Amino acid sequence: MKVDLFDFELPPERIALRPVRPRDAARMLVVRGADAPFADMGVRDLPGLLSPGDVLVFNDTRVIPAQLEGRRADGEAKLGATLHKRLDLRRWQAFIRNAKRLKIGDQIIFGGGVTALAEERFDDGSITLFFEGDEPVEVLLDRAGTMPLPPYIASKRGVDAQDLEDYQTMFAAEKGAVAAPTASLHFTQRLVDAIDAAGIGRAMLTLHVGAGTFLPVKADDTDNHQMHAEFGRISAETAAQLNEARARGGRIIAVGTTSLRLLESAVDADGVIHPFAGDTAIFITPGYKLRAVDGLMTNFHLPKSTLMMLVSALMGRERMMAAYAHAIANEYRFYSYGDSSLLLP
Repeated sequence: MKVDLFDFELPPERIALRPVRPRDAARMLVVRGADAPFADMGVRDLPGLLSPGDVLVFNDTRVIPAQLEGRRADGEAKLGATLHKRLDLRRWQAFIRNAKRLKIGDQIIFGGGVTALAEERFDDGSITLFFEGDEPVEVLLDRAGTMPLPPYIASKRGVDAQDLEDYQTMFAAEKGAVAAPTASLHFTQRLVDAIDAAGIGRAMLTLHVGAGTFLPVKADDTDNHQMHAEFGRISAETAAQLNEARARGGRIIAVGTTSLRLLESAVDADGVIHPFAGDTAIFITPGYKLRAVDGLMTNFHLPKSTLMMLVSALMGRERMMAAYAHAIANEYRFYSYGDSSLLLP
């Protein structure tokens, strides 16, 4: 499909630079299938929009301070690194700002005495960084890194201490993401208690979101776009919980596109979800038949992005373009710190 089919005009003032407070005070656009009217509601209405026996699936990944600023060891070039995917205990695949000034074998000096060697260059331009020393890389990142805010926020303001809290979900447990699973940013203990009281189940999986989620689709056609792989894990217990809920007539509602993508990576042709541990580079576009989920809670996505294509696969492209036009006209807040939508085909 032509990538331009997923384009739309977004006024800059609709991009949220901070989340609302409290988190569950965000608005939520409810989009159902066919010609059902759009419903302007709030995240706090979620328990009443689902049924007892339904299950919400959350991503428990934790964002690490994966943005690094440094210079080449000879002092001649300033460099920025955004870690993308862990390769082993000391190596990370990273996207480098000013990468043309970096050669394989160069040493990069970051803040706090943290150093790394450039080891390998990938076809997409990313580079393997080997972090030197004996301390765990997580310790080094805590010392030298900052939160990797999306470019559409970081280009408008600096990262500050508030982002350490704002850009982390209440479910964050497994360190490894370089971008937040932002649909879950809306949840509070009060909302979770209301979900539990309504008889709605909760399940956890882990997908370590990579920096590739921020990269624009440069190809003119979706057939020519290459997704970046991310590591995910679904336990046997979670798979059994979801399959049993479906067998009883419950719906599986993914909270965030990251949860949806991992579930669709683990489901078979009969709709059975299996335990999963490994990389996924699944690319979901219109025409793809979703088997693992019955709905999606997600924020509003960038024009011509892979995530705009994903929600169009779930609901239909024309339906989603109309929903986004409604959201813009009704002044919803967009992107990572913005409002939410509930998509129920």
